[in-house]
Amino acid sequence: MTAATADRPWLGAYPEGVPADIDVDQYPSLVHLIEDSFTRFAPRTAYSFMGKELTYAQTDALSRAFAAYLQGLGLAKGDRVAIMMPNVPQYPVVVAGILRAGYVVVNVNPLYTARELEHQLKDSGAKAIVIIENFAATLEACLAKTPVKHVVLAAMGDLLGLLKGAIVNYVVRNVKKMVPEFSLPQAVRFNDAIARGGRGTLRQPDIGPDDVAVLQYTGGTTGVSKGAVLLHRNVIANVLQSEAWNDPVMKKVPASEQPTSVCALPLYHIFAFTVNMMLSLRTGGKTLLIPNPRDLPAVLKELSKHTFHSFPAVNTLFNGLANHPDFGTVNWKNLKVSVGGGMAVQGAVAKLWLDKTGCPICEGYGLSETSPSASCNPVTNTSFTGTIGVPLPNTWMKCIDDAGNEVPMGQPGEIAIKGPQVMAGYWQRPDETAKVMTADGYFKSGDIGVMDDKGYFKIVDRKKDMVLVSGFNVYPNEVEDVVATMPGVLECAVVGVPDERSGEAVKLVIVKKDESLTEAQVREFCKANLTGYKQPKVIEFRTELPKTPVGKILRRELRDKK
Repeated sequence: MTAATADRPWLGAYPEGVPADIDVDQYPSLVHLIEDSFTRFAPRTAYSFMGKELTYAQTDALSRAFAAYLQGLGLAKGDRVAIMMPNVPQYPVVVAGILRAGYVVVNVNPLYTARELEHQLKDSGAKAIVIIENFAATLEACLAKTPVKHVVLAAMGDLLGLLKGAIVNYVVRNVKKMVPEFSLPQAVRFNDAIARGGRGTLRQPDIGPDDVAVLQYTGGTTGVSKGAVLLHRNVIANVLQSEAWNDPVMKKVPASEQPTSVCALPLYHIFAFTVNMMLSLRTGGKTLLIPNPRDLPAVLKELSKHTFHSFPAVNTLFNGLANHPDFGTVNWKNLKVSVGGGMAVQGAVAKLWLDKTGCPICEGYGLSETSPSASCNPVTNTSFTGTIGVPLPNTWMKCIDDAGNEVPMGQPGEIAIKGPQVMAGYWQRPDETAKVMTADGYFKSGDIGVMDDKGYFKIVDRKKDMVLVSGFNVYPNEVEDVVATMPGVLECAVVGVPDERSGEAVKLVIVKKDESLTEAQVREFCKANLTGYKQPKVIEFRTELPKTPVGKILRRELRDKK
């Protein structure tokens, strides 16, 4: 064992050709990375959506125009611009435009309720928002209470050409009735914004590695969502780390084929943002944009038209697809890498996927705070390890006790991560940042893990009372804070319970103040105030909650008594 592997035992697990460390300073900013790709890969297809392709050159021109439009609004360098859209081609265009103009991307879950959206817009101080019209009614409900001054309104068919775009918009609005009525008189239509910007000129802002690129909101342990501050250098590092990690199998893609990745995870989620969109940009890849991954027949129908090589997904999506009767209509034989993240991959799902595609699921691990990838199983593995793999290049991980000391190998401790992808801190919350960063620069993940003698990490428990629903964090405090405002509720508690489909589900236990309170009323209230994955699947009424002598609710007891 060399000195390096004694220090970093995981290096022995690295596939041939993956270096222990890479140069993460290749670009001064994400703008340089994006513009470099626009130039190098100009004629190639960048995005495929509903049968329409957008080239790198077209994405360059559109994002340049959008950046000029934003600058024309008089925003200052570093101002925040929110994006609230599903996986449509406007998303990558807008991201590139925001960054090129010198502003900060704020990714917003398009399924948020008005309450959740209001908090994020206020907390981030967003001056502008780009939103698809399907969710404009939500914005209308809270806009007056936010600092947002400029609204750009997109529609599904914006970039599909005149005829096809008009047909798609007609179907979405009038046949499927997916656009609730709204009134946003000050909003500018996306294509009008592009046209205006196209007549303007883009001033090149001075952007460096330590400028903020993205505010990625994560659930707050205090019930308040916090923005992880990701600098340009954080995201660049994670893109380059992911590229180096995937290289042993992606270099086997024939020269005659453009590397193609399936983007079925939502782009507002940091996993898809970095590992799909940004990584694809860097490698000159084509991204297949899937707007609604829950519509499995539509996903499989779209995939049946393409040759693709990379598929990042969560356990529930792998499982749903592999068990679908139309699975065989897709040609899976070109698939080189299936990355599982966001939630634990189940052994049975991994086995089924390997049997059906011949491509193993490589489980990885990361958080919004780490841009997101921190560790991954080697992409050359052919068997499922049941672990979160080994730390990526330039990344250090250890298990620590409550005092911050490293625990002996094989003993459980909180996983702590150090590397160039670790966030600068939480947006305007130095107190919260101090709680998660150690003196020697490690980020405390809140997950309890063990490391084996080969440097593989396995998660065994969670320090935070967090519920992980299909890869999305649900913090009990937030749900409890909402339910506690409901008349008729004396007190309540939220825990996670095992769920076959989503890994975990939210269970809500209520002690009534008013006996007439019903489960249906609670569900309706939650639906109005919490986005889908945060809503309780199980609701239970009790006469009292288990508590410690000092009155702290014993969540574990609620979890054990299903």
